Amino acid sequence: MSARQPHALPGAVPVQALACRGGVARTVADWVADEVPIALQYNGISHAVMLATPLDLEDFALGFSLSEGIVDRAGDMHDIMPESTSDGIVLHIDVAARCLVRLKERRRTLAGRTGCGLCGVESLAQALPRIEQRVRPFALAREALTRALREMRQQQALQSATGATHAAAWCDADGSVELVREDVGRHNALDKLIGALARSRRDPATGFIAVTSRASYEMVQKTVRAGVGALAAVSAPTALAVRTAEAAGLVLVGFARGDDWVAYCGDVGTPRRLVVSPQANPSNGSGGSWGSPAG
Repeated sequence: MSARQPHALPGAVPVQALACRGGVARTVADWVADEVPIALQYNGISHAVMLATPLDLEDFALGFSLSEGIVDRAGDMHDIMPESTSDGIVLHIDVAARCLVRLKERRRTLAGRTGCGLCGVESLAQALPRIEQRVRPFALAREALTRALREMRQQQALQSATGATHAAAWCDADGSVELVREDVGRHNALDKLIGALARSRRDPATGFIAVTSRASYEMVQKTVRAGVGALAAVSAPTALAVRTAEAAGLVLVGFARGDDWVAYCGDVGTPRRLVVSPQANPSNGSGGSWGSPAG
């Protein structure tokens, strides 16, 4: 049970619940996060079914398509038509002919991505595709990260109401949260953010992404494919995520909470440890940054 919302909240469903506080039980009005099956169909071909919060579906469709390599750019997606059914929502997506040909060549069926995110792949090569793309190095100032984490929390309306959703935010170099998306799934929240970022026509390389989850391989993969040079996660990264970030030149930060953080890697081709200067000169208040390689 989380903070009350006086009016209807998109993505949340009102329920009656029995709450016990201090040994006293009483009936209360509460909110729970909505979660429905969302099917993605490309030019009439079913490709994936995801369990997601039915919000920002155009952003979701575009972000998923970009981060999965189905389309190369926003212009490759010609139309998105949501259709509500008794079983969930179908997103009818019309993509460029060359994208459809590529999709057919490497088509796989996903039974609904949850924790591992690899359901339905047919081989080890499909499970861990090589990421050829490398991102532009990004210097992430610690003050910017602290600000981003604070502002992201303030903009998590669904999480505040339900306590059940993840968030992903794109922040400018100063840490100002410019875009934020929420979903019951961490991959979905990031896909929605990537779609919103592409639609906004901002340069993704001029900012960084903050997420409220752990940093898995796929979160790193999606960030790199979006052209963003730094990913900061509230929880830990996995070993595969660290290796993938190193290979792509991505600055990867975990355990980012308040003023605390752990930087795992920076520029590609440099030693694995990252120089992190807390302050160049404490007396003048100048801040350090991440992304400078060790000598």
